[in-house]
Amino acid sequence: MYAPERQQAILRTAEEQGRVDVLSLAAEFDVTAETVRRDLKALDRAGLVRRVHGGAIPAGRIDFEPDLAARESAATEEKGRIAQAALAHLPRNGSVILDAGSTTARLASDMPADVSLTVLTHALPTAARLADHAGIELHIVGGRVRHRTRAAVDAWALRTYGEIKADVLFLATNGFSVEAGLTTPDLAEAAVKRTMMAAARHVVLLADSTKAGEEYFARFGDLSQVDLLITDTGLSPDETRAVEDQGNRVQRV
Repeated sequence: MYAPERQQAILRTAEEQGRVDVLSLAAEFDVTAETVRRDLKALDRAGLVRRVHGGAIPAGRIDFEPDLAARESAATEEKGRIAQAALAHLPRNGSVILDAGSTTARLASDMPADVSLTVLTHALPTAARLADHAGIELHIVGGRVRHRTRAAVDAWALRTYGEIKADVLFLATNGFSVEAGLTTPDLAEAAVKRTMMAAARHVVLLADSTKAGEEYFARFGDLSQVDLLITDTGLSPDETRAVEDQGNRVQRV
């Protein structure tokens, strides 16, 4: 199938189903995820779809930020492997910031029983998963809670993160690319992410490969500010090299 034919089929599916995702399209057309992202980028430039986390929606829709349930149900196997790999980067008896996100929430669920950590998070679902963990001293960062992400934002959250220095931040993002850096749909969440990055000695980005090449409204950092990207094997060798050229380490699992 030629690219224009594939793009027409993608557009038809998006209009019929209200959304398409990169991994499903790659399997359906027997092409790489990188090829699908190029197709979506071409359709986006033509004004026919709007790229969102992990895929695209028809251009006429405005609900471009997926809710928590949608994010948690996407790329579950990949996120599980990423969370397991992230466990090796927990500090011993140290302090950790967990960003709001489905993969960071999975990391919270997978915390071993024998860890001894101080954990800060502004994400209510993540805090709930750690509340009964005997080895974790949990600090909940407050603020205005966004319904779509269940994450606290605005002045209280910014002030709290501005007063600490943690060993490791496990960061989430809606999109990352060499050109656009780290992006998310909401300005308030971007401000919190930016402050968290300044509040940690090491930044570990947990992002599945569907987020590669995705660009959103609010930019909060550069890939060069990330010490390690943990992603899945769907990130192509070319994409991996491009990230590593920014000075990052990349771990594909």
